[in-house]
Order: sequence, then C-alpha cells, then structure tokens
Amino acid sequence: MEMEEKPKYGEPKKFDPDFKGPIQNRGCTDIVCCIFFIVAIVGYVAVGILAWTHGDPRKVIYPTDSMGQYCGQGKLEKKPLLFYFNMMKCASPMVLLEFQCPTPQVCVEKCPDRTMTLVTAVGKIESQDWGYYKSYCRADPGMKSVPQILQEKLCPAYLISSKPFLQRCFPSLGKKGEVITVGDQETFNDGDKIRDAKDLVAGMKNATIVMEGRQVAMKIFEDYTKSWYWILICLLIAVVVSLIFIVLLRYLAGIMVWVMIVMVIAVFAYGIVHCSIKYVNLKDTPGANITLQQLGFQPDFSVYLHIRQTWLAFIIILAILEVIIIIVLIFLRNRIRIAVELMKEASRAVGYVMSSLFYPIFTFFLLTIVIAYWGVTAVFLSTSSEPVYKVFNETVCPHARETCIPENFTLSNMKRDCPRSECLFAFYGGETPYHKYLIFLQFYNVFLFFWCANFVTALGQMTLAGAFASYYWAPNKPNDMPAFPLCASLGRSLRYHTGSLAFGSLILAIIQIIRVLLEYIDHKLKGAENKFAKFLLCCLKCCFWCLEKFIKFMNRNAYIMVAIYGKNFCRSARDAFFLLMRNVIRVVVLDKVTDFILFLGKLLIVGLVGIFAFFFFSGHTDAFKGAAPSLHYYWVPILTVLVGSYLIAHGFFSVYAMCVDTLFLCFCEDLERNDGSATRPYYMTAELRDILMKDTDAAQTPTSRDVAMQQTALDKTMEN
Repeated sequence: MEMEEKPKYGEPKKFDPDFKGPIQNRGCTDIVCCIFFIVAIVGYVAVGILAWTHGDPRKVIYPTDSMGQYCGQGKLEKKPLLFYFNMMKCASPMVLLEFQCPTPQVCVEKCPDRTMTLVTAVGKIESQDWGYYKSYCRADPGMKSVPQILQEKLCPAYLISSKPFLQRCFPSLGKKGEVITVGDQETFNDGDKIRDAKDLVAGMKNATIVMEGRQVAMKIFEDYTKSWYWILICLLIAVVVSLIFIVLLRYLAGIMVWVMIVMVIAVFAYGIVHCSIKYVNLKDTPGANITLQQLGFQPDFSVYLHIRQTWLAFIIILAILEVIIIIVLIFLRNRIRIAVELMKEASRAVGYVMSSLFYPIFTFFLLTIVIAYWGVTAVFLSTSSEPVYKVFNETVCPHARETCIPENFTLSNMKRDCPRSECLFAFYGGETPYHKYLIFLQFYNVFLFFWCANFVTALGQMTLAGAFASYYWAPNKPNDMPAFPLCASLGRSLRYHTGSLAFGSLILAIIQIIRVLLEYIDHKLKGAENKFAKFLLCCLKCCFWCLEKFIKFMNRNAYIMVAIYGKNFCRSARDAFFLLMRNVIRVVVLDKVTDFILFLGKLLIVGLVGIFAFFFFSGHTDAFKGAAPSLHYYWVPILTVLVGSYLIAHGFFSVYAMCVDTLFLCFCEDLERNDGSATRPYYMTAELRDILMKDTDAAQTPTSRDVAMQQTALDKTMEN
C-alpha cells in the first residue's frame, strides 16, 4: 500500500473546540537567542561605557591649535577662534591628505581686523600696534629680533583682515570689478614681498575644501532655528489630520476609502497644473531656458526653480505617478470593494482596541532611545583617539610627516636635521589595543543599532497582532475580549517571546549590515574601472534589497502566529508561510490591495500638509507673507514637513496595516478550522464572510482541504 502524499504546503488547520484565540497557557520560546540578545545588550552597554570613558566630543565641535588644545575650552575659554599664521601654506596638496595646514595655528579671542606686517609692528614697538600684534603670537617674543621671531615661528609674518567662519579666521576677500581684494586692498605684504590678494585663494580653497558645503549647512541650520516653531505646527497638523482620517475610517470606512482615492488623484492633478503654470510663465524669462546640465550643481537650490527644465521634470514625474495610480485603480476597481470590507472590519477592531492608536508613540519613544544611544556612542567612539603630532616642513625634509613629540621636539634629531620644521598637531589616532580595535567597536555599535531597532519594531508588531487576534477570535465581540488586550499582548510578548523577537530581528539585522557593507564597498569602488565588479556589486545590492523585503514580510506574519499560538519563531514562520501559500490568491487580491489603499492614505496626508507648507514657507500667497519667516532655502522646512508627515501618517496607518494583516491570517485560519455550521461557526462577521467568500471563491485555486477531499474520493472510487 502506497503512503499518502502530504500536501505541499502543509495540512490545513483542524477544528479545535477549545481554541478561543491567543493561547494563554504558553511557554518561553527561542531561549538561546534570548540569552544571546541579553549578552549582546550587556556588551553594547559596555561598549558605550568604554566609549564615554575614552571619547571627547569636543574634538569634532571645537577647533584645535598646533598643540592639540581646544579653542574656547579650559584655559583657552576666552579664545574660541583658530588663527592660521600663513594661510597660503594651506595651498599644499598635503592638506587634502592630512587635513592639516603646515603652518602654526593659535587660538585667539577675535580675528584680526586690520592688515599689517611683523616688521611694521616691531617698528612701532612702543605703540598699540605691537601689543595688538602680539595677541596673535604663540608666545611672547620679548625683545627678540624679527629674524629670530620668524625662525622660531613665534609670531606670524603678517596679519590680514579676517572674518570668523566655523570658528576659524579666514581672510576677508572681496572683489573690485574682476579683481580680488583683501581688506579693500588688491595687494598685501607678507613680510618678504608684496603679493596679490588672489594668492590667498588657493590656500583658502584647500583650508575650506568643504567650506561651500558647510556654508550651505550653516544656512540650513539657520533656517531651522527660524522655522522650527512652524515646522512643529505643520507636524501637529499632520497628527490631527491623521487622527481625523483614522476616526472617519472607524465610522465611514467605505466612503473614506473612495474619498482618499479621489483626493490623491486630485492632489497629483493639482501638482501637474501648478508646475505647468510655472513652466509656461518662465517661457520669456531671461536665462530660464538653460539646461540643468549647463547649470551644474548650485548650493542655493532655489536657483533651480528659475529654470524651465526643472518644472518640466516635475510635470513628467507627477504625470507618470498619476497615470500609474489611475491604471492600478482601474485594474483593482472590483477588488477595492473587497478591501473596503476588510477595512471596515479593521476599523471595528481598532474601535474596540482604541489604545492601539497610541501605541506608535511608545514605539517611537523606544526607537528614539535606540537612535540616541547609537548616535552618542558613535560620536564618543569616533572621538576616543589621542592627538597625533607630525613633522611639517616647508622644504625637503627626510622626517616629513613622521610622528613627533612636541614637548622635546626642539632638542630632537628631527629638528637638527630639519631646522625649519615644526611639530604640529595632525589628527587623532592611537597605537593602544583599544585604538587598534576601534573599527570593530564601531561595527558592533552599528550592528546592535540595527538589531535593537528591529527588535523594537518587532515588539510593536507582535503586541498589536496579539490584541487584534483577541478581537477576531472572540465569539461574542466585545464581551469575550480581555479587559486590556493591548497590555495583555505586550506582557505576553515580553515575558514569553523575547527570544523569538530577538531571533527575527537578528536575521533582519544581519541582512541590513551586509547591505551597509555592500554600500561601503560600492563607495570605495567609485573610481574603479572594473565593469564586472560593478555589475556584480549591483546584482548583490539588488538581491539583498529583495531579500530584506521578503524577510520583513515573513517576520511580520511570523510574529502574528507567535502572538496567537505561542510557538517558536521558525515554526511560526513556517506555519505563516504555508498558510499564505494555501491562500495565495487571497493574499494578492485582499491583503496587498488593502496595503495599496493605506499607502494612498499616507500620500494624501503628505500631499495636503505639503501643499499647505509650500504656500506658507514659500511666501507665494499673500495670506502668509506676514507670518512666514524669512529663510535662505524655503525648501528646507518643506522637505522636513513632508518627511515628518509621512512618518506620522505611517505610524498611525501602521496600526491599520497590522490589524488588516492579523485579521487576514485569522480569516484564512477561520476558513480552514470551521465550515459555518452550527457546531463549527465562523468567527468572522457575516458581512465580511459574504463579500470575501463570494468574490474570492471564483478566483480561489483548490485549497489543500479541497485537494485532500478529492484525493479521498478518488481513492474510494478505485477501491470500489
């Protein structure tokens, strides 16, 4: 007798009269992974303590002089600015490698506001000029001659009128027509000869290799200081709008879904019309017809808004998105009606578990702690090295760029071999075992960040799944539901399934860290000419991106099964996968359509709040001109509001998404466990059962139960 072949995707769930929803009598799962996670957290805390012990954030906040002392700190508290003796030395290509100008640097109280030479100042030794000049010396030169002062590099050969920028003194360069000036003069005396002001440009470019980018960053920071209050108001509006949508979905799910769809189409249509008007209005504007390629990169992004091609790009992008949404809606028009019923059921579940709407705030709070701990630890780790001093020389020197000790450098062989050399602070590093393994500590910090962040997200998913499963499997809703389903589910998740949460989040963290390493390798190979390596790297990045999406999907459904049955992660993931494969048509027809509708809801909230933010911050409407702050880049608060609004909308709608996913899995199990008879009634509502069964039965492929019944009938026929 041949053995009966098992169904490909497992046996359907059998009827169990004692099953009433999430299992209460359960045990701890994935204990090994739980212990491993706790040990990893303890290690993470140890890394943080180690970093906080050795680190010093002042290294990235404050500039340092040639002796490695912080300007504006300690005994230099009243000298917050860094002054370069000879800015032209910064024109050396080595600056780009060492990130340090081969010239003495001192902390000063204020930047020089006049231009003079050392010779001129010494010639007026009894005047105030010499006292002013000495404030920019490394040490008091006393009665030494000018050649001695310059040889020992006690004072700069000249002072140039400068202005502070990023706590550093830079020459005040200007223009008279096409001629570069410094202090309103076209030339200056460097102590040896008369030089053109333009000679300073090369040095300033290297000394401020990221000056232009930092200047943009400073303007952006300034815009935030002026607009943060209004940004918070816009984000508060996004919270209110999201809550209104959630409440309306609770009572008017059917109407709200269609309203969302129509309004999303209307918002995109308005964007197309607005961009078209801008495109037409710039037709005869001088300079508006140049291409983006001709314009190149501009730190002031508002320049792009005066180019017709920018608005044409906006029109094309919005039109493509509009067409895609309309086409998808046309093909899904019949399925949307089914998704609406699922949304109604989700609304009822959310209505009975109203506290679930505020759970994203708890998740956000935990994620804030994780991100803050990672950020602070990363800063302390990156600043936990020691100052390294190297030999800098203006001429050829055999000891150039070698490590030196400033305290005894004047008596060393290096100074004897290279009389004009200087032992200057170069960078932060170290040779101790701690510094050698610093890169591994940084890697551990990043890995634990991913693991903890995924753990917090997983905890939220399992908690919500347990609460909504309690609603679905209650025979008499809401009387048979627990008093506090959300708190009960959170307690079960932490008490019994910390290991399962850690296991699922560990798998995801490993994939994410691999993606980070691939991005790092890709960044290092930017200048490589090996086409095959680039192609292989691109394929790997694509594969791991897809793998991450799949693991997130599987984890989400595995956590639902863990919340209901209390089994370990692997078994729950297998059961969830088999259940979904036995109902693959319904997954595509119902679950994904509902996700698409929720995504449209997020887009609508982002679009509405974004349009309001655009008119407010851009000043294009007379109603807001008096209230809107004056900004360098009005797109800064607008982008912030758009991103923040999406995160807020995602937080609220994620509750609905988790509810829909949980109800969907419960619905599929309900169909397998029960048959709708008096002894085995369905737990789903009659409305949901009618619409789901009616619309999906025609498209539904034979389930495992159908196959088994057909196989049994065939076997009986053959026996007869």
